[in-house]
Amino acid sequence: MEFSKIFTICFSVLLLCSSLAHGQARSPPAPVAMSPTPTPAPAPAPPYVNLTYLLSVAGPFHTFLDYLESTKVIDTFQNQANNTDQGITVFVPKDSAFKDLRKPSFSNLSDDQLKSLILYHALPRFYTLADFNELSTKGSISTLAGGEYTLNFTYDSGTVHLDSGWSKTKVTSAVHSTDPVAIYQVDKVLLPEAIFGTDIPPTPAPSPAPVPDVSPAADSPSAESKESGSSPKSAPSTSSSNSIMNLCIWRQLVLAVSAGVVLFY
Repeated sequence: MEFSKIFTICFSVLLLCSSLAHGQARSPPAPVAMSPTPTPAPAPAPPYVNLTYLLSVAGPFHTFLDYLESTKVIDTFQNQANNTDQGITVFVPKDSAFKDLRKPSFSNLSDDQLKSLILYHALPRFYTLADFNELSTKGSISTLAGGEYTLNFTYDSGTVHLDSGWSKTKVTSAVHSTDPVAIYQVDKVLLPEAIFGTDIPPTPAPSPAPVPDVSPAADSPSAESKESGSSPKSAPSTSSSNSIMNLCIWRQLVLAVSAGVVLFY
């Protein structure tokens, strides 16, 4: 009896262990906890470029800035600079360029023409000065005014020259040149043929240099005065020698006559 009980207990234990082992073999492994992938931080937005502020403090550009604001073109420039991937390049005439402008005048332009003229001073892309070396090989370049409003560029030993037909000028300094905005100073207002036509008056020839009036120095008489001066000096010396010879002859005559008188008596 005791042996039967022991056998029964051992068999039950073995059966229980095999059941547990079989259950563990078939149960799926516990899921491994996955760490979340970190989301990359968004790239910082480029700083907002305030063109009004730049033009106000950078140089004598008050007249051009007044036109930008009165025509509302400043809004177009700001949008191109801050809300596009291309950026903007602006050519800014100095105040003196507007003062030197005589003909043609802006007084007869319509509002749309004046707006196009101001837009004509910008390219719809950011360009460094070095970029104009390649740009100069592409012929006429469209401006923000679009259509027929184009500019031609020439790159000569680091200097950028602009030609609108009516205006020929060059970049004299870089006011601001950090992507996405480039501002370059020019000496003339850019006048497009699309507004003022192609009947461009010829450029006046430069005035000849004045010939210096070189007068002879006071202590350096001319050859003519020397010749005229030498004649009076030689004349007195000749007349003096003649007078001496005549005096000698008269003396000899007087002595001869006196000797004759003495011998006669």
